[in-house]
Amino acid sequence: MPQLDFSTYAPQLVWLAISFAALYFLMARVALPRIATVIEERRDRIARDLDEAERSREESEAAVAAYEAALAEARSRAHDIARANRDKLASEIEAERAKVDAVAAERTAEAERAIAQAKSAALEELGAVAGDLTEAIVKRLVGGRVTKKKVTDAVAATMKS
Repeated sequence: MPQLDFSTYAPQLVWLAISFAALYFLMARVALPRIATVIEERRDRIARDLDEAERSREESEAAVAAYEAALAEARSRAHDIARANRDKLASEIEAERAKVDAVAAERTAEAERAIAQAKSAALEELGAVAGDLTEAIVKRLVGGRVTKKKVTDAVAATMKS
């Protein structure tokens, strides 16, 4: 192996130094600047992407906040509409209830008048029947003649008390 031959060891070290210097010069002047440029471009692209991601996040947060505000506003409007409808229906129901109460009160008053008329008619008939019955009883018991006026006065006095 020529690498282990000590007689050619010095020229090998010289060529090693020359090769190393040439590779170093080539790397320092050509390859490393290109690599540095690529790395810098990647760093810039990553920074732009991060900035874009941050801006997108802020926009999405703003969109979510706007959506939540719109949703809250819609819920508020829906609540107001529901309350207005409920109040309207309550007032309509109250108006209908008032009408029904008025009709019921009118019918109750008519029924009370009819009952009062029937009661007075029954009492008048009762008075007439009581007078006739009393006259018949008195005639049978006493056997005498009793005037119609006395019998009706006595029945009327009894019915008043």
